[in-house]
Amino acid sequence: MGKLIYGIAPAIEIDDRGLRHLQVAIFTKLRRDERFTFSWGDEPLVGEDVALDGEEGRFGTVWLSSAASLYFSYDRHPSGPLNKAWVEALLEVANRTGGLRLVSEPAAT
Repeated sequence: MGKLIYGIAPAIEIDDRGLRHLQVAIFTKLRRDERFTFSWGDEPLVGEDVALDGEEGRFGTVWLSSAASLYFSYDRHPSGPLNKAWVEALLEVANRTGGLRLVSEPAAT
């Protein structure tokens, strides 16, 4: 059975490299005062989401706007070069009807 969670959304486990690129894409859109959804589920770099009650889910969507409070936490210090093509791909998919998803990393250009 699914749940509608209003207020505090679950923590979503995402590979550090993927999370770093998502962070850049999300902040780019929020700086432009754009509103959009972020969905997760079957992506290979995305794990379970963990709600406050400790229950895990596999699929979810959140609404993001400049009013959202976001916290990005990493296992390791985020370093190394960003793949600009990946950030651009994330921004492109975020502008579609389905909203932002963590797409696979393309070859660096």
